[in-house]
Amino acid sequence: MTVPQTVVIRGARAGDAEPLGLLDRAAWSPLHAVLPPPSEPYEPFFDERHRPAEYLVAERAGLLLGYVRVARPTPLDSNGHVRQIQGLAVAGEARGQGVGRALLRAALAKARADGATRITLRVLGHNVPARALYEAEGFVVEGVLPGEFVLAGAPVDDVLMGRSLS
Repeated sequence: MTVPQTVVIRGARAGDAEPLGLLDRAAWSPLHAVLPPPSEPYEPFFDERHRPAEYLVAERAGLLLGYVRVARPTPLDSNGHVRQIQGLAVAGEARGQGVGRALLRAALAKARADGATRITLRVLGHNVPARALYEAEGFVVEGVLPGEFVLAGAPVDDVLMGRSLS
């Protein structure tokens, strides 16, 4: 009997930039992306606005399977108690294995550890799988920007979701 290897969630490291960039490009989908598909030359995955300390990664046997970015929504002190999920991606071969849920739960724990009492995110209205995951983990719809984006010629809602961390 073969025992499946455990998925480990850990903080991202600078050396993860290339595999995360490849994973991010491979995971691109009109289901969640408001930007066109990535093209050459590729932008670096990490930069001064997207630091490794804001990311958690999922790996199994040294292979990166996904990531989540948890950051402050603004630099303002008045909302320093809030963290925002600003990206979550899972490699195609790892979907349906609980990797996204594990990353989301780790993001909640990271936000709590950072002292946050609330967490928010934005998701496209037509991204039914992601919305179902977020709702299953306690997020509720707090607002909708109808037709905020036009993707492939069709209007798509921007759905704002959030939850308490207490």
